[in-house]
Amino acid sequence: MAKTVQYQGTGRRKTSIARVRVLPGTGKFIVNGRSVDEYFNFETLRREVQRPLGMTNTTGKYDVIVKVEGGGYTGQAGAVRHGLSRALLQVDASYRAVLKSAGFLTRDSRMKERKKYGLKAARRAPQFSKR
Repeated sequence: MAKTVQYQGTGRRKTSIARVRVLPGTGKFIVNGRSVDEYFNFETLRREVQRPLGMTNTTGKYDVIVKVEGGGYTGQAGAVRHGLSRALLQVDASYRAVLKSAGFLTRDSRMKERKKYGLKAARRAPQFSKR
């Protein structure tokens, strides 16, 4: 039995974590058992997820299988993009310059700020009244 080659990458964004597998194939893109068109309702998110493939000219060459959890749909799309970029680096290290210049390899560290005691939210203070 021939062993198929697969490349893996983990992407994170906010509270979302995406485990991405890239296999040589025909261009299928599956997210949590559904097609990318079914999973991401907005065209902008679908385009954002597939941008690493477009920038490296590998759109129809690989099948992408993603398991993503946590966060909302925008954070999940960012996590998938990050994981896919990391997996493509394993496919061919020459993609590094293109992906790095687009900012796809940098983990977006922005997180929700925690609520502080004495305040109503992270920075929202109770309403001030002089009397």
